[in-house]
Amino acid sequence: MSDRKQFRDLADPEVAREAIASLDLAPDSETVPLAEARGRVLAERIDADLDVPGFDRASVDGYAVRGRDTFGADEADPIEFDLVGTVHAGTEPEVDVGAGEAAEISTGAVMPAGADAVVMVERTEELTDADAETPSAVAVRNAVAPGDNVMLAGTDVAAGARALGPGTRLTPREIGLLSALGLDEVPVRGTPTIGIVSTGDELVRPGEDLHSERGEIYDVNSYTIAAGVEEAGGEAKLYPHAGDDYAEMERLLLEAADECDLVLSSGSTSASAVDVIYRVVEERGELLLHGVAVKPGKPMLIGELGDSAYVGLPGYPVSALTIFRTFVAPAIREAAALPEPQTATVRGRMARRERYAEGRLRLMPAGLVTDADGETLVYPVDKGSGATTSLVEADGVVAVDPDTEYLGEGEEVEVQLFSPDVRAPTLLAVGEDDPALSRLLDRLDNPRFLPVGSREGLRRLSNTIPDVAVVAGPVDRDVETVDLGGWTREWGLVVPAGNPERVDGLADLVDRDLAFVNRGRDAGIRSSLDAAIEDLATERDASRRDLTDAIRGYGVGTKGFESPARAVARGNADAGLGLRATADALGLDFVPLGTEPVRVRANPDRVEKTGVEELAAELEAASDLFASLSGYDHDTS
Repeated sequence: MSDRKQFRDLADPEVAREAIASLDLAPDSETVPLAEARGRVLAERIDADLDVPGFDRASVDGYAVRGRDTFGADEADPIEFDLVGTVHAGTEPEVDVGAGEAAEISTGAVMPAGADAVVMVERTEELTDADAETPSAVAVRNAVAPGDNVMLAGTDVAAGARALGPGTRLTPREIGLLSALGLDEVPVRGTPTIGIVSTGDELVRPGEDLHSERGEIYDVNSYTIAAGVEEAGGEAKLYPHAGDDYAEMERLLLEAADECDLVLSSGSTSASAVDVIYRVVEERGELLLHGVAVKPGKPMLIGELGDSAYVGLPGYPVSALTIFRTFVAPAIREAAALPEPQTATVRGRMARRERYAEGRLRLMPAGLVTDADGETLVYPVDKGSGATTSLVEADGVVAVDPDTEYLGEGEEVEVQLFSPDVRAPTLLAVGEDDPALSRLLDRLDNPRFLPVGSREGLRRLSNTIPDVAVVAGPVDRDVETVDLGGWTREWGLVVPAGNPERVDGLADLVDRDLAFVNRGRDAGIRSSLDAAIEDLATERDASRRDLTDAIRGYGVGTKGFESPARAVARGNADAGLGLRATADALGLDFVPLGTEPVRVRANPDRVEKTGVEELAAELEAASDLFASLSGYDHDTS
């Protein structure tokens, strides 16, 4: 145990923020072409070295005159001016305007010498002599003062003036001004380069072959954190994942430190003998902090490697994203000179009471849902930091003070969103996962479905958090709901193509040594199986426990509705609990055991919510959907 790093003195979160703020993440400035400058931040002040515009120009179509010559002109008593020529935009005037004279002029054209005002064409009338083909004079029916309808040189920007200051973010408006100044390149703040290294022998980069039998999992953190880096204004650079080998980890971290302004690693930060990353930082750089009094994310590292800053994030995806957003993203935005997004938080009321008393800052992953009146409700998402699906279910985090014992139902809280683009779903559904349900949800705009099973779905509905629960099979829980409709589906045993073991029914699982893959206890189809086992036990005058003990694999249940069938397809089982539709889709055989109802049950307080009404309408009109799935029947009762 002597080589194990202990978290005896956890740093206060504010100390962690100060430690990160002390790191130098800001890159050198650079000069970029104007065409590539949108979204970048000016590194220094830009002064105008010419007037914009660089000449006095007409702001309307009309006639250029001396303003004082028009005094007294009106509709009843117009004043006539001799026409001395025409001035077009983009050409140098070839006429001078004297007393009693006018020159026709286009919008944007250079004011001719002598003229100091423009009369709008609508307030004039051209006069033509009887024996002439072109007008020789113009009658002015409106007096103008000197400067009227004229944009003087330097009106937009005067030569020598401060056009834009350092720290200005270049939007299309600023790009236009820089274009007007004639600049084809500008000095901008450099974009901080963030190197990302995920650690762990079990990680595989998405797109590569995955060997689950070796305990391999896809690397979630690299792309998740990279997206957060880009959103915060940095440039993410992914490195190969490092295993738990010290030498390889050292090589990768030093390579990233040499090429990046900040190195972010995930994993290998906790108090474990194989978690050696902190030793690399201690021996090849400086470790400023190890361990922060925050949940989730206690095992955070902060330090320096060479000329680069370094932060070590926890390995679990929700913990990594939460710590990144809370501590690291603000530092990247500051280095990139980008402001904190103004829409990155939302206030809402707690949907239910949440107890908490751990004596350290808790960053509680939270989801958003709206009630029938459109008011935002907040509920905790607590599947453990290691659950990848929590990334989708959680919209942000609620910072809970260490001294807080509980958050009361209805208490207002502030949610720090994972992204400014996050919005509450139009419909929050929970319960039984089902292929027909998946297609039904595709017809809605921005729904969210949590596949927690029928039993857990009803429990959550009783807590009034979701809008609807999808419930399959026998139901032993009495919850006040509004039935929106449903369907029936055929369930049974999924077996390999050709049914090589000649499985004929449930009795074969009991009487023969067959490998079986079950569903979890919360699944409605599991309740249907248990009811069938109970019937078989009654028929045999045996106990239900005797029968379940005889089924190899009965006690271990999978979550996904396709998981048992896929185990059969891989050759890992002789039979699995599933649906006829799943067997057909995967090219497997099917032994029917019965049909079960699937009902969509709504929270009584949300029946008039738009998302619930849309789901009810789609469900009622979905006969074609159910007809396309084998073993399904639309229940219109």
